[in-house]
Amino acid sequence: MNVPLPPTWVRRPLSLLVVVGLAVAATLLPLLVLVAIGLSLVIPGRWRVLRLLAFVLVYLLLECVGLAVAFVLWVASGFGWKLRSPAFQKAHYAVLHGLLMEVLLTARVLFHLEIVDDDVSWSPLDDGVPGSTNAMVVLSRHAGPGDSLLLVRTLMDRDHLRRPRIVLKDTLQWDPLLDVYLNRLPNAFMTSGRKDMPQRVADLARDLGEEDALLIFPEGGNFTAGRRLKAIDRLRGKGMLEQASRAEQMQHLLPPRPGGVAAALEAAPHADVVFVGHTGLEHLSTAADLWDGLPMDSTVRLRWWFVPADEVPRERDAQEEWLYERWAEIDDWVASHRTA
Repeated sequence: MNVPLPPTWVRRPLSLLVVVGLAVAATLLPLLVLVAIGLSLVIPGRWRVLRLLAFVLVYLLLECVGLAVAFVLWVASGFGWKLRSPAFQKAHYAVLHGLLMEVLLTARVLFHLEIVDDDVSWSPLDDGVPGSTNAMVVLSRHAGPGDSLLLVRTLMDRDHLRRPRIVLKDTLQWDPLLDVYLNRLPNAFMTSGRKDMPQRVADLARDLGEEDALLIFPEGGNFTAGRRLKAIDRLRGKGMLEQASRAEQMQHLLPPRPGGVAAALEAAPHADVVFVGHTGLEHLSTAADLWDGLPMDSTVRLRWWFVPADEVPRERDAQEEWLYERWAEIDDWVASHRTA
């Protein structure tokens, strides 16, 4: 059960708890390190507790740095007056990109996390294709913690930054850094049960420019076996028997929800579409899984499918059929590349 988010005027002062947490950790650092070493000697896994402690400390430090820079930007913008101006939007994207790079670098070093792009598929690093509008709607599978941050960092990791717009769950606002930066940038936090999701997605997509990428997770949540069965039952309950049959054939993905995708493609017919498959973190779905999986020693594999705007179906039924076909293709790719 999700704890309701407090309003913004409550969340902002609460973000100071991150600073307090870092201060306490720094004060108790020698003791924390000794305890972590002792626990690592008796708990299976190569220095599991010590590595986790190091990651938490780095993450807290980056949170504090990011919040301090956000405060400076707020003051420099006239105490929020020009936060939405192009210059300050660009500054926020640049800071976010730098912080994400540091988080992923820390994960690579401490957890032996390797990220591998498919050598044969199109990649955001290719900077588009000749004749492409370069505005993009990115449709990704959702599996494991941090995949959205990984994709955002990848989309931004070019000679000139791509500006991602993300459709994501409102619970991520519990993280003070994400709460501040993503609410200052054009993103949409979605609450379960709200009926205005397609309209909000359309609003994000309508003015996509050449350097923009709208990131959507059509499954609506991380994949688990239980969620897969519930999704299939939900489709059957709605009388969508053909979709339920297609969903049964996919073993590693949840069936896609076409509403948000259709809204984005209708609002941005000029945008190319990119499908993203990835595998390597799906075994880390809960806090217990995350603990059991440390140190990860994992390889995250990414595959990108590029579809030019003029090849995207526009009629709703054809679009849903196309979406399910692509999702089945990603499922086959995951099945052949996932790590046992």
